[in-house]
Amino acid sequence: MAREGIIFNIQRYTIHDGPGIRTELFLKGCPLTCRWCGNPESQSQGIVPGVYTAKCIGKDKCGFCETACAEAGSLVFEENKLVSIDRKRCINCMKCADQCPADAIKQWGRKMTAEEAMEVIRRDKAYYQSSQGGVTVSGGEPLTQSEFTADLFERCQKEGIHTCLESTFCTDWSLIERVVPYADLLITDIKHMDPEAHRKHTGVSNERILENLKRLSKLGKEMIVRIPVIPGVNDDMENMRATCDFIIRDLGNRVSQLQLLSFMRLGEEKYASLGRPYPMGDVNLDRKQFNKHIQTLANYFNGRGVSCTAGTTAGEDGGMKE
Repeated sequence: MAREGIIFNIQRYTIHDGPGIRTELFLKGCPLTCRWCGNPESQSQGIVPGVYTAKCIGKDKCGFCETACAEAGSLVFEENKLVSIDRKRCINCMKCADQCPADAIKQWGRKMTAEEAMEVIRRDKAYYQSSQGGVTVSGGEPLTQSEFTADLFERCQKEGIHTCLESTFCTDWSLIERVVPYADLLITDIKHMDPEAHRKHTGVSNERILENLKRLSKLGKEMIVRIPVIPGVNDDMENMRATCDFIIRDLGNRVSQLQLLSFMRLGEEKYASLGRPYPMGDVNLDRKQFNKHIQTLANYFNGRGVSCTAGTTAGEDGGMKE
């Protein structure tokens, strides 16, 4: 039986997550619920619907979603417009999304076999070859679907396609061992060095993550480490100093690059589509000053011998693209 994964986004011609021109697949499911997450639809493991009220043409003119709904009362209307979904009632059958002619209901996630994903990937092999690019699998957390990720990467490597795994590594080592042999490049992030602060802002402690990063650093794999620089969360010098100490002492400074990702307000419409409040709505930045602060942090890391760049955007946003 073909191994399936649940993918919520495919981006072609991306240049941000790994070298060259790449195809990036975003897999559903994540053990973290970071407050600044730009892809809240990635956090749940399964396929779920999202509501975009502004696109709804009205129940009186259409009503196909309500007719198709397998669980009566799941769709919530106000003044003739679909405004939300009762998530306690909804069984995520996606019949409403299938019937909506206006795309007011979006299906977050779809099943694909590794071979179906390869069919998308192969379209751009010429670009990978000319730019030394390849395929990146991200999330969510791709290691929640480790068998699918390993299968996909093994197929890529057999066809000479460079592979990059972007992961939190917040998982059992056995799942990491399943995938890492087929990954040419690892991208990860360190969100906070204090375990309780990490738990407060992401929902989980960081002990397992840091231990896994220590083990990974000894495998000889190329690794890029990122810090999403979030104002009032982890952007203080005490945390940055502790992070730098960890990279030098515990990772042996065996990272090809440290990247500081500047916080951006991403994904607000996605939170609304899922009926969830945007967690970072109260954050307002003086962008010029914040960028200056990030450059100061980058200078600190570089001054201590950790190769560091600043200014990359923290978060991903976008829809399924093929």
